[in-house]
Amino acid sequence: MSQNDSWQQQVWQQPPAPQPGAPIPGGEGAYYAQPYAPQPAPKKSRGWIVALVAVVLVFVLLAVGMVSCAGVMTSFGSLGTSSSTSGVDYLMSDAVGVIELDGTIQYDGSTCSPEGLKEQLDIAAENGHVKAIVLRVNSGGGTATAGEEMSEYVREFSESTGKPVVVSSAATNASAAYEISSQADYIFTAKSTAIGSIGTAMQVTDLSGLYELLGISIDNITSSDSKDSSYGTRALTEEERAYYQAMVDQINETFVQTVAEGRGMAVEEVRALATGLTFTGIDAVENGLADEVGTQQDAVAKAAELANMSAYTTVALEPAGSDLSTLLDLMSSSDVSVENLVAAMKEMENDGRLAH
Repeated sequence: MSQNDSWQQQVWQQPPAPQPGAPIPGGEGAYYAQPYAPQPAPKKSRGWIVALVAVVLVFVLLAVGMVSCAGVMTSFGSLGTSSSTSGVDYLMSDAVGVIELDGTIQYDGSTCSPEGLKEQLDIAAENGHVKAIVLRVNSGGGTATAGEEMSEYVREFSESTGKPVVVSSAATNASAAYEISSQADYIFTAKSTAIGSIGTAMQVTDLSGLYELLGISIDNITSSDSKDSSYGTRALTEEERAYYQAMVDQINETFVQTVAEGRGMAVEEVRALATGLTFTGIDAVENGLADEVGTQQDAVAKAAELANMSAYTTVALEPAGSDLSTLLDLMSSSDVSVENLVAAMKEMENDGRLAH
């Protein structure tokens, strides 16, 4: 695989915490009038609502536990176990945060973008319960500059917080996605993962021959001779081709140096692997681009080990959903405790998200 870069942006080739939702409306109870001795209306209390919902949730959890056949992700540590929950705001114990990079690396606001990834890393940095991060990567790459920024954010997070970052590679971890992964403390890959693809490419299409066949004539009026070099209406001049080649080489050198720094390898060693092609996970472990063959569960366990956690939970770090969806996610986890559910509800009430 190679990297595709348009004339405006260079591209690595390819082979989206719960937020406060809408308040839940409540109403004051109706009272019958006392004909002879009117009594003042009792003081409105919120506590009974939390208690009532907690009781209902207990019965729901019991029912879910009896009929559910779907397991939740559970990682076994050397001295304890971890359970999977959702909602970083409601964590009551130490956790490994999981961030998914699934798709093209670009500027779209998702966790596959610099702004989206940094938002989740900032949340993890500020939350005392999140002790480590797992990046679950399934991407063939994308925009070079986005990958460069995201690599810097991962490196800064690990260095500034001391919280380890472990990568779990899915089907593909290539190009810009691999550049980001190279800044982690440890990289897991499947045996059949397509990983690596260190290289840069720029594509300029010349449609002038087609236009001629169609009888289309295009005149470009430009301020300089090369302004229309990427418009596709003419072939590149030799000078323009040399210019773009130098640009690609410069960007690729940045890629190589970033990987070398992140993986603790010599620049020449990485440059020798920068063929633009991917490696299998097996080969990547042998040549140093990855550390170990393993699953996402293995990556979570390794992250916990690096953070010195024997008992922990996992939490998805992702763009915010509603409070209702968060509670439903918590309820769907068969191993979530009633204490965590009640704590989450109390926090929402204290924040004014459960309104009456």
